[in-house]
Amino acid sequence: MKPTSALTLVAVLMATAAPLSAETLRWARSGDALTLDPHAQNEGPTHTIRHQMYEPLIIRDMTGAFEPALATDWAPSADDPNVWVFNLREGVTFHDGAAFTAEDVVFSFDRALQPNSDMKELIGSITEVRAVDDFTVEIVTDGPNPILPSNLTNLFMMDKDWTEANNTVAVQDFEGGEITFATTNANGTGPYVLQSREPDVKTVMVRNENYWGIDQFPMEVTEIVYTPIQNAATRVAAMLSGEIDFLQDMPVQDLERVNAVDGLVVKQAPQNRVIFFGMNQGADDIEADNVDGANPLADVRVRRAMSMAINRDAIRQVVMRGQSEPAGMIAPPFVNGWTAEMDAESSTDVEGAKALLAEAGYADGFSIRLDCPNDRYINDEGICQAAVGMLGQIGVTVNLDAKPKAQHFPLIADGKTDFYMLGWGVPTYDSEYIFNFLVHGRESDIGTWNGTGYDNDELDAMIASLASNTDLEARNADIASIWRVVQDEQLYIPIHHQVLNWGMSESVGIEVDPEDQPKIKYFTMN
Repeated sequence: MKPTSALTLVAVLMATAAPLSAETLRWARSGDALTLDPHAQNEGPTHTIRHQMYEPLIIRDMTGAFEPALATDWAPSADDPNVWVFNLREGVTFHDGAAFTAEDVVFSFDRALQPNSDMKELIGSITEVRAVDDFTVEIVTDGPNPILPSNLTNLFMMDKDWTEANNTVAVQDFEGGEITFATTNANGTGPYVLQSREPDVKTVMVRNENYWGIDQFPMEVTEIVYTPIQNAATRVAAMLSGEIDFLQDMPVQDLERVNAVDGLVVKQAPQNRVIFFGMNQGADDIEADNVDGANPLADVRVRRAMSMAINRDAIRQVVMRGQSEPAGMIAPPFVNGWTAEMDAESSTDVEGAKALLAEAGYADGFSIRLDCPNDRYINDEGICQAAVGMLGQIGVTVNLDAKPKAQHFPLIADGKTDFYMLGWGVPTYDSEYIFNFLVHGRESDIGTWNGTGYDNDELDAMIASLASNTDLEARNADIASIWRVVQDEQLYIPIHHQVLNWGMSESVGIEVDPEDQPKIKYFTMN
């Protein structure tokens, strides 16, 4: 959606909005879900919308703690350390009235392991999922997997019969531009039922009166009207005028202004997410630069010089208005494996960066294109614009190409970008998740978001071993060793840890979720 459509967006909001009531939540953020297909994209805002309609076996509550969802309890088998046993919730129905059983769980896991699934790295250690009876499932892993439950909180369960009847057994090929029935339709077990969807315009959901947890959660919101609004000024205008009453992606420059308005409040919390730049170091030559027959990013000195050119404190103060924490590694402090020492390793040294570039043979610098989203992260395009100027100080001329996330992310997934922005949250709270997606060499079922071209067989083997290492002390030592390689190779340029700001009417009762993943069933409306 183009920024120039701001007035149109306001008109749409006003034309489609009934008067606010205690039961309606009018919710906005900068971008829309990329797809409703439960397994096609592992992306935060996409998961957030789906969480209202679909459910996994286990969720995290608004504090980040495990909470039973479609499974009531789970534990390793007493007979086989390679097996986890999940007991399913009985009496649950999908939105169309069909009963939820173990058959749907087996089907959903099998679907999530398909080549087009963006969830397969999370469950790559699984060798079999079997139904013991209608309400008992056994998940078999390739060796004991002590943290398997952490990988399942965004893995949604689908109705096998509904999926087959609507010819959507195959996961949507999102990067290929495919549209399927599951792209814009939903049939989950969740607290809200899809009423209508206009991608990038509006999604309406209504309370599921047959929800299994209707008496366990507040469930005070009876209707959700979700509107993506890319333009920051338009988002704030909608908040100030009362057209929306819950806003994610609050523009940092407007926090005090919104918080000063009677009836509105801004709530804040650190986010479990890091923003960084990726660099294609694996190619012999790259297309996005002006260096013929060579790839400057293949030299660690160039990568380090580019990192040293970035003034993270200036980005924090000027671009983010204090709403970020400079990062030296691509793991948030929430995550097992993060250390304060490594997170302090990024420093600004313009003269040192120039010397490194000269040592690498690029004393006169070079030019390169930076691909950046403009509707995904807080001030994403503004961060990229700041980086352009900072890199220019060391002779690296950067041509910025900013576009909506729906066009940006396929560039990374398809290997069509050499220098790019990405943000990464860690729902498992463990470094293995980062390594599986961003460090392991890119293969069909792992390393799918590693756009760097980095491929280290020895490191890959160490990453693979994490899934079955039950000696947590030895496992943590391996995690530290992997991080040391990531840091020394300067695989990525860490920028900062995001700080979340949610704007809302005082009538809305909810605290900020570090995953930036509000689950509306917890909301109260006063």
